[in-house]
Amino acid sequence: MRKIIYDVAVSLDGFIAAPGGDASAFPGEGDHIAPYFDRLAGYGTVIMGRHTYEYGYGFGLEPGARAYPHMDHHIFSTSINLPDNADITIVRSDWLSYLSKLRSATGMPIYLCGGGQFAGWVLQQGLIDELIIKAAPITLGAGIPLFSDALLTTHWQTKAVTPYSNGVTLLELTR
Repeated sequence: MRKIIYDVAVSLDGFIAAPGGDASAFPGEGDHIAPYFDRLAGYGTVIMGRHTYEYGYGFGLEPGARAYPHMDHHIFSTSINLPDNADITIVRSDWLSYLSKLRSATGMPIYLCGGGQFAGWVLQQGLIDELIIKAAPITLGAGIPLFSDALLTTHWQTKAVTPYSNGVTLLELTR
């Protein structure tokens, strides 16, 4: 069974982005960046919601293209519209069954990218196996929470804690 790993930056007050999806306050440079790219190379599939996928448009991502070229992409959305020749899969219904099939397929771990509503739903289903949290030394006051609408209490065990010189702390947790 492939693991679903939620690998995400978060502010000290629990937000993955400021209001409107602005993530510019998070440190974009430092010694925590290279390990993140190393982890990305270890994922074979990426899952995300519409808002996270469309966020990439602001950085030049073309609709229907892969944000991470080496990963299979699965966008969970009932409303996204993409070109017919899109190089990604749109999952419009039966999300739980679809994720179960993805997890049971052979291959590398699944990267849960972005968060908020979709991550909250995945957590509520009990499907997040690991959290890799890049805790940034910032507070945002408001924005997109790490998990939206997740009403499930989940206990995590710390696997590792890595502090970086720019104040980012990497927390690796497992269920």
